[in-house]
Amino acid sequence: METKDVLKTIRGNYHLTQDQMAERLMVTRQAVSRWENGETQPNTDTLRIISKEFNVSINTLLGSPRQLICQCCGMPLEDAFIGRNKDGSMNEDYCKWCFADGTYTYSDMDDLIRVCIPQMVQQGFSEEQARSYMKEKLPTLDYWKRYEELSDNGQFEEFKKKLIGEINELAVEGMPKVENLNALVGQYVNLEYPLPGGKKVKFLDDQTTYLGNQLESEIVEGLCFGVIACMDFILISTYEKDGENPELILYKKR
Repeated sequence: METKDVLKTIRGNYHLTQDQMAERLMVTRQAVSRWENGETQPNTDTLRIISKEFNVSINTLLGSPRQLICQCCGMPLEDAFIGRNKDGSMNEDYCKWCFADGTYTYSDMDDLIRVCIPQMVQQGFSEEQARSYMKEKLPTLDYWKRYEELSDNGQFEEFKKKLIGEINELAVEGMPKVENLNALVGQYVNLEYPLPGGKKVKFLDDQTTYLGNQLESEIVEGLCFGVIACMDFILISTYEKDGENPELILYKKR
């Protein structure tokens, strides 16, 4: 798709007239019309505004001239997987799992490899092949090449250690001690929990990246504990295979 077609599609998806789109972008209707006719293209600043306003990458706005890959883990990037800066704008260099709200979530290459291997095994790699591929690929990516420049000197790792300590202090019966917390995007772990009155509720934001883990119960076979945490709260639940029969065990504000 060319830029003009992408802009027409965005406007159609949001059910906007050219006047309404122009108002949201603080430009004239004539400017929108010229973009959609292919006479002109938005300038760099306007592309950034469109990207943030309509949740679409600049790469897509330009007709996807290049294949984006996360410069931390190497996964191909679609718009839905792109990480966010602190101001909510997209950072087209990273995925949501590796970069969230302006923070890099991995500072240890071996830790990232440990998290990625199970996903790659599901795609047909052997564990040995996955580990070998990641050990070769990661050092070529920008984040790891510029780690000393980009890292936060261990601040996020200290935050994770503190969270792990708080979670383990809760001493939830049957739940093993938490050893690691991984980056988890809300939409993939946002279970719906039944309340006493019969109503069901979700507690997570689908677009937010949290820290968490899944742990097998030490008491009940086939039961898993799900741990989700962030700056504001710790959530612990149980569920069966594929997230069936979820039950909220604990929700604690921090």
